Amino acid sequence: MCGIFAYLNFLVPAKRKEILEILINGLKRLEYRGYDSAGLAFEGSEIDQNDNLIKMVKCKGRVSMLEDEIKRLENVNYEKEYKIHVGIAHTRWATHGEPSSVNSHPQRSDLDNEFMVVHNGIITNYKDIKSLLEKKGHKFESETDTEVIAKMIKHIYDSHKDNNISFRECVELTIQQLEGAFALCLMSRHFPGECVAARRGSPLLVGVKSKAKLLTDQIPVLYSKDHRGFINPQRCDSTTEFHTVGEQSEVEYFFASDASAIIEHTNQVIFLEDDDVAAINNGTLSIHRIKRTLDESTVRDVITLKLELQEIMKGSYGTFMEKEIFEQPESVINTMRGRVNFEKNQVILGGIKDYMSEIRRCRRLLFIACGTSYHSAVATRQLLEELTELPVMVELASDFLDRQTPVFRDDVCFFISQSGETADTLMALRYCKQRGALIVGITNTVGSTISRDSHCGVHINAGPEIGVASTKAYTSQFISLVMFGLVMCEDRISMQERRTEIIQGLKKLPEMINDVLQMNEKVNDLAKELYKQKSLLVMGRGYNFATCLEGALKIKELTYMHSEGILAGELKHGPLALVDKAMPVLMVITRDKVYQKCVNALQQVKSRHGRPILLCSKGDEETMQQAYRYIEVPNAVDCLQGLLTVVPLQLLSFHIAVLKGNNVDSPRSLLKIHSTVCS
Repeated sequence: MCGIFAYLNFLVPAKRKEILEILINGLKRLEYRGYDSAGLAFEGSEIDQNDNLIKMVKCKGRVSMLEDEIKRLENVNYEKEYKIHVGIAHTRWATHGEPSSVNSHPQRSDLDNEFMVVHNGIITNYKDIKSLLEKKGHKFESETDTEVIAKMIKHIYDSHKDNNISFRECVELTIQQLEGAFALCLMSRHFPGECVAARRGSPLLVGVKSKAKLLTDQIPVLYSKDHRGFINPQRCDSTTEFHTVGEQSEVEYFFASDASAIIEHTNQVIFLEDDDVAAINNGTLSIHRIKRTLDESTVRDVITLKLELQEIMKGSYGTFMEKEIFEQPESVINTMRGRVNFEKNQVILGGIKDYMSEIRRCRRLLFIACGTSYHSAVATRQLLEELTELPVMVELASDFLDRQTPVFRDDVCFFISQSGETADTLMALRYCKQRGALIVGITNTVGSTISRDSHCGVHINAGPEIGVASTKAYTSQFISLVMFGLVMCEDRISMQERRTEIIQGLKKLPEMINDVLQMNEKVNDLAKELYKQKSLLVMGRGYNFATCLEGALKIKELTYMHSEGILAGELKHGPLALVDKAMPVLMVITRDKVYQKCVNALQQVKSRHGRPILLCSKGDEETMQQAYRYIEVPNAVDCLQGLLTVVPLQLLSFHIAVLKGNNVDSPRSLLKIHSTVCS
């Protein structure tokens, strides 16, 4: 999805050149999210000798092209120094209107750039608002839904400026008219040195950098007048606002869609929640809301991020995806660190410890997710049914909502998301929460919406995942769900032998994954044979079926080849019609309970003149002899084998994509973070 980045310096002198570099670098940190155009706006243009003017630069294409456009600006003094300055920037993924300069963000209220806005999300009622504003005489330039936001703010300002309406109040009155999902960041020539941001259903955070020590680790939420002019009776009476030591202290603020854009500047951040309006005025940040629900928090925590800049850099790798694939021996250790005691065969998940008695009393377990996260639930469903002896439902979030699936108070619903912001998963979470189910979040992002809205949860600790195609998050989600199953059966005598086998299997995993990664060159050789193909079938069953689904998804995402993950038991119910000597077939066959059934499927493929490529157990000569080509993986505990067989498929999709010349980190038409896209 598209990205927001904004910067405000208060009493921190900075030259315009430095300010623009900060904005551009912020956008570069967000490039992995996918986009087709970019733009920014900044205060103080010398073109008309009026520092209250706002200059805007936008272009179709990459951030580097925007950087070139800035260098070509005329009548701009790059050496001019500002003690107080605001700039906003954006990378856009087109939905309303094709990729173009005029449709790029920021969008403006009028030709004089009185109000400027950058926006992630979709305004579903924008046509109604646009029709109203056109009747009021407003002229629209772009095809975007975002433009109605800037023009609505101007309309409200013009209608109330005699009453000394504030910038924040203009924004609050505007967002009350908006339907849909959004994250907004705004600036105005009428309110120089001020910045206002708001969110609903799309992530946004504020970074704070100050030489002085912060006075508080929490910000009180202030309640504002609603659109009728009434103040909520449960409003917070405190007038205390967040600030640094001393009046008018030196401070810098950063607004971003993602922590990766601001970690090089500060690790002190505030995650905004839905319907928050954050306003910076005279160097002071305050957070306001129009209404208050009974269970919402009246403070926002200042969180110290543990993310390190070097973690989001490529290092010696050519792409983020390659780096993240090869980080998996370390990432699985981080997922288990402090949770699995291999000497005592104990597993402790602190995030759900206090809720375990309630979880054990539940009627069924529901695992709800999208894409790769969904596959991690499929991969562990069989094991969880074995260890918990409970019905385990695995649901795609979008289908779950479409069906209006019955949910009961004695259900436990797990919501799995790398980012913790996946839109369909979030909507399903709220659906289940309203029906009284216990909500458990499985995420990789501290402070994400899913982690905040869940009753309890597990942080998978995979580390930053920048590549759009998820790799290490999948294996860490897989392990997190295995650990949950081990906790569920810790007091069952009949399960102790199986628990011990799995825990000791987890201990060997990092070394085994490292062994698989040593076959990188062999996988690359296979990729050279396959990259000109149009299609690839991936077959398996049992614990390896999820590997087939995930492997096929990676191939589709990165290589743009047609690929299907097929349950080998269903081969003769349709898929066998696709098999011939020209169709590449990759089969996952390891020595487990369904081995013989997989061999039967292999024979069916060979009898149709197929040339099977096998992922098989190390040293399994009998199986290798039946392969056209093969890749060996170490033997692991059956329920953990999928953690090893998925790695060659990650590598295969990566190498095929590279051979095709595709952008591995940002595949076409795909988005990172969640399914809400930008206008």
